[in-house]
Amino acid sequence: NRAGSDTTARAQQAAARVTPGLQRDLAALGLQLGAPAFVRIFKRESELELWLGGKAGDYRLFRTYPICRYSGALGPKRREGDNQAPEGFYRVARGQLNPASRFHLAFNLGYPNAYERANGYTGDFLMVHGSCVSIGCYAMGDAAIEEIYTVVDAALRAGQPAFEVHAFPFRLDAAALAAEHASPWFDFWSGLKPGYDAFERTRRPPRIAVQDRRYRIDG
Repeated sequence: NRAGSDTTARAQQAAARVTPGLQRDLAALGLQLGAPAFVRIFKRESELELWLGGKAGDYRLFRTYPICRYSGALGPKRREGDNQAPEGFYRVARGQLNPASRFHLAFNLGYPNAYERANGYTGDFLMVHGSCVSIGCYAMGDAAIEEIYTVVDAALRAGQPAFEVHAFPFRLDAAALAAEHASPWFDFWSGLKPGYDAFERTRRPPRIAVQDRRYRIDG
């Protein structure tokens, strides 16, 4: 399930199937295939949101897909073999797309990211993929991944260097986070909240950095 950069017949066939419907639905929202992409994942809600950049530079929600399955519980992935699906801020470039995945089509989130490396977390090749089985990944089912993969592939081909994926335990509004004050992950989730809030406020993915083993949000 390692990422490869070459387009295969499988990805081409998937694109041929889904592109007419995607173009129709995108046009209805004033969007187009090839626009910059942005992905948000919410574990508790089992939802993946696919956003696309509009002409003004802000992002608009195109579709919300149900996550077929993710493994583990709420909370970040910290070590190889813990079966946790990652939470955090990730960037996906062309080399992380895998059109030859044994789970139909996939892209590698890029775990461990800079924050996770700074904190000594281990593991690799954590994916968003098709099928409906998961060991540390987000399984979307084959029909959904064909649309998602086609959209993000088009964005990268059109010149977006990488698209952002923000993976959250749940929608991090103030009330939802406060309700989890007793969780061992409350501090970690509090560190994710500024990234969630920045996009909610601006509809543009914020700049993410890591400083002193913590996320720093600019934007």
